Amino acid sequence: MCFFLISDNIDTIVGMRLVGIEGVLAHENDEVENALKEAVKNKEIAIILITERLVSLCFELVYKLKLNRKPLIIEIPDRHHNRTKDSISSYVRDAIGLKI
Repeated sequence: MCFFLISDNIDTIVGMRLVGIEGVLAHENDEVENALKEAVKNKEIAIILITERLVSLCFELVYKLKLNRKPLIIEIPDRHHNRTKDSISSYVRDAIGLKI
């Protein structure tokens, strides 16, 4: 079981590769959809990380895949996102509805 990254930023891909997570670079809607479909077919991939901007390009497909629950798809912030207050606790609260 492994992670897989779909990002629109080469710096994110390089950073994730440093910790052993492979990924692909995508900028257009069809590139994102193809990368998602290929990642879902790979039974070794348990968690797909995808940047928020790319989710916004094909949110219908992402949320349809999220309903299947395998693999787990996690939206990660990218350098273009303008969140002023990010923390682990806010991610947990958003993901599972639990405030810590």
